[in-house]
Amino acid sequence: MDETLTRINEGVQLHHQQGRREAARDLFAQVWEEIGGERGDPLHVCVLAHSMADVQDDVHEELLWDQRALAAADLLTDDRVAQAGVPMSVAALYPSLHLNLGECYRRLGDLDRARECLRQARAGIGALGDDAYGQLIRGGLDRLAQQLG
Repeated sequence: MDETLTRINEGVQLHHQQGRREAARDLFAQVWEEIGGERGDPLHVCVLAHSMADVQDDVHEELLWDQRALAAADLLTDDRVAQAGVPMSVAALYPSLHLNLGECYRRLGDLDRARECLRQARAGIGALGDDAYGQLIRGGLDRLAQQLG
């Protein structure tokens, strides 16, 4: 796996395993500077922005990071993902990206946009495997659907 993805994963571990959101946010900010922000490798930008969104305190900031992740995913190829040792297709990233956007829009009260994100996520759900990751994303989509009524 490449060094940048390894460092991003260290930040994810800080957040999820150790509950150290601020430390994760600081590490992500440092890596963001190193890769050149949105001008960086689209894979790094996508994964980093997706992770950075999770450590934001303000939903508007979270939404901005989720939008950056989605924009970067649109520039990705399956070859680039495979080269980095990531065991999924680009298509398999979209349900999670749309789920996170939908959740932000729901929390901001923009239910129409939230429903559109949910629709887009469900349209791409066939790209997910029947593994723990796929189950996590499907569960999140079910919860969002319930919250949106």
